[in-house]
Amino acid sequence: MAMTVNLHTHTTRCNHASGSEREYIENAIQGGLKTFGFADHAPYVFPGDYYSGYRMRWELFEDYVNTILALREEYKGKIDIKLGLETEYYPELFAETLKRLNEYPLDYMILGQHFIENELTGKYSGVRTSDEAYLATYVDEICEGIETGLFTYVAHPDLVYYEGPREVFNAHYGRLIRCAKENGVPLEINLLGIRDNRHYPSDIFWELCGEIGAEVCIGCDAHSADVAYDGVSYVKAMEMVERYGLILNESPTLRPLR
Repeated sequence: MAMTVNLHTHTTRCNHASGSEREYIENAIQGGLKTFGFADHAPYVFPGDYYSGYRMRWELFEDYVNTILALREEYKGKIDIKLGLETEYYPELFAETLKRLNEYPLDYMILGQHFIENELTGKYSGVRTSDEAYLATYVDEICEGIETGLFTYVAHPDLVYYEGPREVFNAHYGRLIRCAKENGVPLEINLLGIRDNRHYPSDIFWELCGEIGAEVCIGCDAHSADVAYDGVSYVKAMEMVERYGLILNESPTLRPLR
């Protein structure tokens, strides 16, 4: 089986990616992708004059939208280009951010909870921890985000590197997986984690996902044009799908904001 859809692609506007949008698209076509989505790290409304160093700034957002829409027209008939964002669900800040994002014709958003609470007062989600409260808070926020009905899928859901008791891991991550299943929101096997040999995708997470029966999808999480299509990592992801009996949704249903 070949990969035909990738909805997880970044641009240089996030300050930690390289390559032009055109380079990404050309490599996606060469790899055989039929649907290709840009989902750069979304701008966010923060109090005061705070700016995150790893996400797009608001002053770049309109150019992002216009660039992707223009390329969509240019490549029509060759590949189906989608306009999306990857964003966090910060409970106290999300509503104002969503209000601004709703002014634009976004095709979808994916939920990537890189921080618990928020990046101003909280902590990065991907740390090693045996603190149950840390994992519980992460799962609470992911589930709240899923239940908004606004997210097409959850990126790298197994980001928290929990090393405590297995029963605690299963209890909280099990909540996340069941919430995704009940709301029809796929969970992403993240190819960046595979190619960089990160702690995710987590075998015990995906084994649990197979037992519970939530849908899964696969995303390149491309930060450089050469992995806009990542066939080597895709094969490894498909091996996980087979190993754990996962329900693969190759083309998640997009959830436009409007």
